[in-house]
Amino acid sequence: MENNLNSQSQNSIDQKKLQNFMEVILSDLGGAYSAVLVYIGDKLGLYKAMKDAGRPITSQELADVTGTSERNIREWLANQAAGGYVIYDAESQRYMLPPENALALADENSLVYSVGAFQGTMSYFKDAPKIMEAFRTGRGLLWSEHDPDLFIGTERFFKPGYSANLVSSWIPSLDNGRVEEKLKNEKAVVADIGCGHGISTIIMAKAYPNSKFIGFDNHPASIERAKELAKEEGLGKDQISFEVSSATDYPLYSNANKHYDLIAFFDCLHDLGDPVGAASHALKSLKRDGTVMIVEPFANDRVEDNFNPLGRLFYAASAMACVPGSMACNGPALGAQAGETKIREVVMAGGFKQFRRATETQFNIIYEARP
Repeated sequence: MENNLNSQSQNSIDQKKLQNFMEVILSDLGGAYSAVLVYIGDKLGLYKAMKDAGRPITSQELADVTGTSERNIREWLANQAAGGYVIYDAESQRYMLPPENALALADENSLVYSVGAFQGTMSYFKDAPKIMEAFRTGRGLLWSEHDPDLFIGTERFFKPGYSANLVSSWIPSLDNGRVEEKLKNEKAVVADIGCGHGISTIIMAKAYPNSKFIGFDNHPASIERAKELAKEEGLGKDQISFEVSSATDYPLYSNANKHYDLIAFFDCLHDLGDPVGAASHALKSLKRDGTVMIVEPFANDRVEDNFNPLGRLFYAASAMACVPGSMACNGPALGAQAGETKIREVVMAGGFKQFRRATETQFNIIYEARP
């Protein structure tokens, strides 16, 4: 009987569909293995060395300039060429990093710089046992419990998108341009909640030197990193500061208990253990004519509408960091693909009367909330 069942099962298999799926698996395995090599290429300065060379080079030349082993570099280059990251010329046996690829792999000031995402990915490999335990128990996994590669990788991954859009389109889209006018001319006070390494806070402070910016995060190590980065940018304490505090208990500004003109949540509201409490606290901390800006990963409301390459990426990060992080605080675990309807529900439950989608990009949706 068992053999007959197995035979029937095999006969019901569509071999073409099976072959197509096996090709998907092969592609994913190649990408997963190669992600480690992208991380190594970044850490060893291989991409930057190829960019600086500005011409096709041999494996020996790359090894010499980076102080690495030629045999290992030769294999690394072959992998990179097979994946389309570099170009190989068979006649000269030299490799070239195209200028377009260099923008994503070797230019930290590029708006498409992507290596930070690979650094974050490495943290998930390292954290797999912790993530599995979170899956088994439902107790969650705090952000602070992840490998430090996630914190640095997040800083490097989000910076290009924030640099490209925050000042040019996101802030101008708020309250018909009135928020931008305040930041430019009225010495506004801004709170950046869940600021992490302070990239968003620093970008705003540099763009609007007449205003004051305070970044809050409950992760002490991130706050220390944010202070270092602000100092490196030459920003003084009169213009920018960072404090360890949660999204539901950060203080009003200075001894005068001044309320905020703008409160921002960058890619973090969905991570919180108490997002409704965070919205409620923001309302209490906001001026009557103030604005809350909520930057969230791009997501549609229906789960099936997010079944695309971007949604796949966001669901993966959400399963390993966002959802466990919220669950560790007994939160609602909204996830990175919460969608506009859920974000609206959270904000309105916090007491806000006005909520709208202000603008969007390929990767983010920017919401505006007002009292």
